[in-house]
Amino acid sequence: METKIIKISEDDVSEDKFREAGQIIRDGGLVAFATETVYGLGADALNKEASAKIYAAKGRPSDNPLIVHIADVKALDELAKDVDEKTRMLAEAFWPGPLTMIVNKSDIVPYSITGGLDTVAIRMPNHRVALGLIKASGRYIAAPSANTSGRPSTTKAEHVIEDLNGKIDMIIDSGAVKIGLESTIVDMTSKVPTILRPGYITREALSDVIGEVEVDKAITEGGMVSKDVVPKAPGMKYRHYAPKAALTIVEGEEEKVIKYIEEKMAEHKKRGEKAAVMATDESMDKYSCDNVFSVGRRKEQTSVATHLFAQLRDFDDLNMEYIYSESFSRENIGQAIMNRLMKAAGGNIVRL
Repeated sequence: METKIIKISEDDVSEDKFREAGQIIRDGGLVAFATETVYGLGADALNKEASAKIYAAKGRPSDNPLIVHIADVKALDELAKDVDEKTRMLAEAFWPGPLTMIVNKSDIVPYSITGGLDTVAIRMPNHRVALGLIKASGRYIAAPSANTSGRPSTTKAEHVIEDLNGKIDMIIDSGAVKIGLESTIVDMTSKVPTILRPGYITREALSDVIGEVEVDKAITEGGMVSKDVVPKAPGMKYRHYAPKAALTIVEGEEEKVIKYIEEKMAEHKKRGEKAAVMATDESMDKYSCDNVFSVGRRKEQTSVATHLFAQLRDFDDLNMEYIYSESFSRENIGQAIMNRLMKAAGGNIVRL
């Protein structure tokens, strides 16, 4: 398959720009596009054959649910049933934006995109290109991250090209995304709304709108649901975001962390192995070993979120065999950062 690559920026989202991409979606094809979080791989959400193409192109397990992207809040009542007041309150507060809500699906939603569940994940992206594509297609668009399943999510069109060129119909290049981590996912069908995947919209922000919000234990414990459980949200069951290198997170006092990492780096160097350190602006100059990279500013964790996946992919480009990453505070967006790091490391963390 030849993948067509076009450029559409948020500054120019005239209707004619989306004519071909919209037709591809209507014809059951695949289009990768930017959102404010990461790039998504989109297909007609109500077309079973089209959604099957997403799983095939990504190599994604079919029980891993897809998120349906909409361009109008009114779509919630068509795709879902029994929508409660708290769901509507969150939609009003955070849509368009990086919040996905799991609700009871209506009959028009095929089980092929829900992992066989009676619930569906829905969000309205806050990106003019994403919204333009949804409107131009005249469809609801199911879209997981536009990457090979298990690899770091894509935050630039170059990443999408690397993973999916030749496997999908079109890639819309809109430059780098703004946030860099996937949306917060909240299960609104639980007795108490429960975060199944942390993101830019924090528990505190959600609680300010609807009161009590819980966090799933798989997040707080850094793990995933068991193999026997059908996941309600993307990423709950399978290893995600992983670079090709073996990633280890090192947690503890800064001095001890640096000492431990430098000892490990020296061991790898002695064996002729390629290893790297993922540090921050504040700490990188404190290392004396080679291959120290900053993922952002610890004091401004949004910068870490924005660059995390890109940095993991850069390590692949450098053919690193081992990566040692500092850990981060689990407060606010730090919880989302650590969630992605823990999954990328397969839960491999050293606590000093």
